[in-house]
Amino acid sequence: MRYLTLLVASVALYGAGSKLCKTCHPTIYSEYQNSMHFKSTLKKDPLHAALWKLQKDDFNGEYKCAKCHDPKVDNKLDSGVDCVSCHRIKSIKEHVNSNINIYNSNPKLFYSKDKKQQDKIVKYHKTSSFFGMFSNVEGSPYHDIDYRNMSFYNGKMCMGCHSHLVNSNNLTICKTPMQGATNSKANCISCHMPKVLGSATTIKITKKHAYHGFLGAYNRADMLSKYIDLSIKDTKESLVVTIKNNTPHPLFSQPLRVLKLNVEVKKGNSSIYKKSFIFNKTLGKDGAVSLPSKANEILKNSMPKANESLDIKIDYKLQKGEKVVATLGFYKVSPKLIDKLGIDKSLGKFIELKKSTKEE
Repeated sequence: MRYLTLLVASVALYGAGSKLCKTCHPTIYSEYQNSMHFKSTLKKDPLHAALWKLQKDDFNGEYKCAKCHDPKVDNKLDSGVDCVSCHRIKSIKEHVNSNINIYNSNPKLFYSKDKKQQDKIVKYHKTSSFFGMFSNVEGSPYHDIDYRNMSFYNGKMCMGCHSHLVNSNNLTICKTPMQGATNSKANCISCHMPKVLGSATTIKITKKHAYHGFLGAYNRADMLSKYIDLSIKDTKESLVVTIKNNTPHPLFSQPLRVLKLNVEVKKGNSSIYKKSFIFNKTLGKDGAVSLPSKANEILKNSMPKANESLDIKIDYKLQKGEKVVATLGFYKVSPKLIDKLGIDKSLGKFIELKKSTKEE
């Protein structure tokens, strides 16, 4: 009877995808539901849908984005990047245009990370001690867990979708250097899925788990500020605001993102000087702004690169009693494109990342 129950559970997992995972991982599933992995499909992401509508003729209507946005590894649901999609990635096949996820063929075998068990495959079992008074549970009744896949320790498993994208004109639309997915101590997973309080599962209680909301522009962007330094220097002849990107990739690689620096000088409650600086990546075709699918050149790329420090000089002499305030933030989508794309104006809202002040 026990084996029949497990067989039914395995079949259910194969067909239901992430919905069944919340049975044992309610906290993780709740985080996942607020992530862009969950909302990656045409039905759930209005920006992705708007861009596809404008570009689908360039692909003859063939939705090639599904490879990453809606992979459907085990089911036919509009599930986006679900638990099964990530935890079945066996390896990454590198390709010049975009990498490819290679999935294992066993629907019951999931990969995961546990430094204490990185040489093991764990099957569901219970152990007892002290004449049965104490018991311990290992594994899951729904699937086996393979802790030996090193791509889950160095972050390489993320690079099937997040590495790069080259269009038909051989133009790199976005790129995340592979160097960020080689170190087991600091990588995609350690930064975007940090350990937070709460049990990973109801089967075996843990104090912490990897955050499955996936930190980024859409989710907990405030935590991105940990990887940015913003400082102000008064040279007596001018002001210099320094932005330091401490991440191993461009601060924002998606071309629609816009980084903005606002500099304001105040005296008391009065604002006496204001200036803004825009940093973005603009794609074009033959000198004119273009959609990613048609672009054949980069017209502008001022976005801070990996580990880059930018000094912005401001021709203003700070006087006694004045205070300069520098505010760094971003737009998920350039406000200039909101109406053209026909998407919610909230996506064009300024989101603050970091603030720095200096007084004379």
